[in-house]
Amino acid sequence: MSEVTDRPVCGRDVALLRAVAAGRCELLSGSLPVLWVDGRVFCDTGAALRLLQAGLLAVPTPGAGRAPARLTPAGRAEFDRG
Repeated sequence: MSEVTDRPVCGRDVALLRAVAAGRCELLSGSLPVLWVDGRVFCDTGAALRLLQAGLLAVPTPGAGRAPARLTPAGRAEFDRG
């Protein structure tokens, strides 16, 4: 069972999933992932971590630098529901 079923997804998370699906987001891997939306750092620093831990975003390759954010199959399913 994935964490997606155990954690509610709020409207803000769905909006971020929508932005990721549209190709508007990038992630920088590290101890705390950093999320960019439309080329700007997203102010909710916990959002990327929350979505990664819930299995909705793909974990970026360590050391890859800033890379396009991608939905996992669970993230795509949640996006389609939202």
